[in-house]
Amino acid sequence: MNANDIVKAIKLIKPESEFSFQETDYSTIKWDVLEGEAPTWAEIEAAHLEVKAAEEAAKAEAAAKRQALLDRLGISEEEAKLLLS
Repeated sequence: MNANDIVKAIKLIKPESEFSFQETDYSTIKWDVLEGEAPTWAEIEAAHLEVKAAEEAAKAEAAAKRQALLDRLGISEEEAKLLLS
């Protein structure tokens, strides 16, 4: 998990929190704003899986919408790229 993934996961669990950390080291998290208990590393890992699943679902939905539009227009993806270039 990279630093951006950690931020997304923490924001899913504690959206109002403010924090900083070094690299990807959980032990360096400094909580500037935190309501309640700090999430554990296991909770952050679980939230990371939720974030990734939501991102993959959004990509799949966008691809389906793109394909539906191409189908309605009766053109291929390659033809659409030619039109847009």
